[in-house]
Amino acid sequence: MDKYVCDICAYVYDPAVGDEDADIAPGTSFDDLPEDWVCPMCGADKDSCSKVD
Repeated sequence: MDKYVCDICAYVYDPAVGDEDADIAPGTSFDDLPEDWVCPMCGADKDSCSKVD
């Protein structure tokens, strides 16, 4: 699964880790995050993230 980086603050969403603070389980791909998910570091919306090459 691909990692995504927040273009605002450089937070990296790693699907192997998930997002514990938002109750996102490890193994959840970025595409499967809820549409209202926000970056846990800066609050930017999902559209502010880019796939890590």
